[in-house]
Amino acid sequence: MPLGEAMRRRDFFKATVVSAVGWPLAARAQQPAVPVIGILSSLSSSNITSRMPPFRQGLKESGYTEGQNVAIEYRVAEGQYDRLPALAADLVDRKVALIVATGGADPAKAAKAATTTIPIVFVSAGDPFKAGFVTSLGRPASNITGVSLLVSALEAKRLGILHQIVPGTESIGVLVNPKVADADLELRELREAASAINRQINVVRASTETEIYTAFATLAQQASGALLVTADPFFTSRRERVVALATIYKLPTIYFQREFVDIGGLSSYAPDFADGYRQAGVYVGKILNGTKPADLPVVQPTKFDLVINLKTAKAHGLAIPPGVLSIADDVIE
Repeated sequence: MPLGEAMRRRDFFKATVVSAVGWPLAARAQQPAVPVIGILSSLSSSNITSRMPPFRQGLKESGYTEGQNVAIEYRVAEGQYDRLPALAADLVDRKVALIVATGGADPAKAAKAATTTIPIVFVSAGDPFKAGFVTSLGRPASNITGVSLLVSALEAKRLGILHQIVPGTESIGVLVNPKVADADLELRELREAASAINRQINVVRASTETEIYTAFATLAQQASGALLVTADPFFTSRRERVVALATIYKLPTIYFQREFVDIGGLSSYAPDFADGYRQAGVYVGKILNGTKPADLPVVQPTKFDLVINLKTAKAHGLAIPPGVLSIADDVIE
């Protein structure tokens, strides 16, 4: 074989090999990156971890599975609300595809202040319209939508239930975190509800663990006959401490989540938090599939459960009235 022809064949073979090796590399490089969901939460790490299974279920219903076609990154404030703006800015710098804001109104407000372009899905205990981060529940008309669990809106209802559990004229303590954006509104509504049932409320405030201890000591000094713990992620992350103190001081207490009752709290009246997070996962999937947040109405719960722990009632020496037991959705015996 002539030398020139041999060299041409060798060059053709080399070009073919390079092409065969380089083509799949180029193809892989052109594949889209996996979208990253940023979780912005005021909850503790353990609390948000416990909320994620139903959220992942909602994602799966919309065609997304973590580790396969979507990734999740967490930014948690551990109950320290002043950290939220920086955490939100960090997710924006990370260029996440979407932000999920959970644990009250503050994470949603921080996310909305940080971006007007990245979609935001919130899971909030409060009223998003009153909080000012949606202009309409039916058509949010911006980059933000989500699930309003209406937990804060139920405070007056909880007070009425507690009045039935512990009838009489003794004052009722109210534990509130003063750093919550809606704290003043909640207290105003509670005072109106207390006046309607002729009960006085003693407000105690706590935003640190030390202040929780002080609050219970103050309630004892005031001879409060019962306690309502207002909805707040800070109290959720310290629920073991709060329940233990309510037991020590023998204060019949109503809470805003069932989790308090499961570990020994007396009662709770609340929506289904797990279903709320599942709904949020569904909305995230829809947005990743191209739906605009403005076209997704804010989801609100339609069912609320009253849970009573009879073991705790017995420890308090308290007989739950038959009328309350008859309307309870679940009774722990």
